[in-house]
Amino acid sequence: MAQKNGRVSDMYSMRTFGLDEALYLLQAAQWTIYLSVLTFAMGGLVGFVIALARSSRSPALRTISGAYVQIFQNTPLIMQLFIVYYGLSLLGFRLPAVIAAGVALTFFASAFLGEIWKGSIQAVPRQQFEAADALALSPWHRTRYIILPQAIRIATPPTVGFFVQIVKNTSLTSIVGMTELMRAATIMNNATMAPLNIYAVVCLIYFLICFPLSVLSRKLEARVNVGR
Repeated sequence: MAQKNGRVSDMYSMRTFGLDEALYLLQAAQWTIYLSVLTFAMGGLVGFVIALARSSRSPALRTISGAYVQIFQNTPLIMQLFIVYYGLSLLGFRLPAVIAAGVALTFFASAFLGEIWKGSIQAVPRQQFEAADALALSPWHRTRYIILPQAIRIATPPTVGFFVQIVKNTSLTSIVGMTELMRAATIMNNATMAPLNIYAVVCLIYFLICFPLSVLSRKLEARVNVGR
């Protein structure tokens, strides 16, 4: 009977979902935003190099960058997280969860951003390239002053749209111990056993982050089309 009463006591001592729990989820959402911005910044730097290599006249650069894109676009992100976090630890490189998550997401994002930006560079009319050659501009000056300003305008809408995907993909980093929004929701669910309330709040937080970005992407795309 004592054991039974102990179980009843444990059941009644379970936390209930309230304001403090909702604030805990909001604090975890800050890590989601931080990781998303970090991924976008680092992935953007690597992706820019990939885009230039993919658009290069050098067959070697195009082949190497193409292989990089194929590897990270055609393997699951969750597997990439496992390899970076658990695989490197087997080799003696034990990375903190936030760094491992950032590295894996950077590789993943750079492959997609590189392809988006490569397509934007190739979408610049060929006459612009020919005009730059006629002016005897060096490859760097042609890219810097003629091609990139036009490609950036074309690339902005899909780039903003892909940032939404980065935000949602951060939920997978919970498998390596990163306490972002989804992992915080799991922890809170184990403490309160109120999944409906918890995941409703989580969905609302994701919506409040992603919906404005989606609207911005559509508006930018409409503006680019009007410009054309």
